[in-house]
Amino acid sequence: MKSSILVLSLMTAVALAACGKKEEPAPAPAPAAAPAPATQAGQAVEAAKEAAAQAADSAGQAATAAGQAAGAAVEAAKEAAGDAAATAGQAVTDAAAQAKETAGAAVEAAKEAAGTAVDAAKAAGEAAKEKVTKE
Repeated sequence: MKSSILVLSLMTAVALAACGKKEEPAPAPAPAAAPAPATQAGQAVEAAKEAAAQAADSAGQAATAAGQAAGAAVEAAKEAAGDAAATAGQAVTDAAAQAKETAGAAVEAAKEAAGTAVDAAKAAGEAAKEKVTKE
């Protein structure tokens, strides 16, 4: 009986070993290239920062150029307004001179007409006087 217990124990051990949990080999370690994506991400972040800085510089330059263009437009408008005012002032001066000449001519015509009227009145007075003395 001792030998049958021994054989039974041995068979049970073999059966348990055959049906038991098997250990699987450990997975291979990750390749050393794994840190590269982090380095690439860092480089991408730096490149994005540089691009943003360049974009900000470009925007600043564009704003400066726009300000200069606006200043030039204001100066051009001032100059044009000054030229227009000078032209308008000259036109007013010319119109006033022409009005003065026309008024002077009208005064001379009025003087001549008054002189003619005085001469006509004198002649009428002389004629009336002669008529009265004849009668």
